[in-house]
Amino acid sequence: MFRAADGGPLNGSWVHHRFQSAANEAGLPVIRFHDLRHSAASLLGAMGVPLLVVSQILGHSSVKLTADTYSHVFAPALRDAAAAMEAVLG
Repeated sequence: MFRAADGGPLNGSWVHHRFQSAANEAGLPVIRFHDLRHSAASLLGAMGVPLLVVSQILGHSSVKLTADTYSHVFAPALRDAAAAMEAVLG
C-alpha cells in the first residue's frame, strides 16, 4: 500500500516511528500500526460488509481465517439474518 520514493518497500521501523509521532502530535493514544488493519476490518464488519469482501480486502488466504479472527464482529449480522428468516417463516 505504501512505497518509498524509489518504488521499493518502506522501512518498517521508519513507518512505526512516523506513525507513533503522528499519533502523538494528534493527541491520540499509542497503538500498533497493525491495529489500524484490525480496526478497519472490524469497522467493515460492523457496517455489514460481507465477510468474503472483508477477507478479500485483508488479503487473507481463506474466508475461514477472517471468520475465525473477526467472528465477534459478524455476530450481530448473524442475529439480524436469523431474525429476518424468522420474520419470513414465522
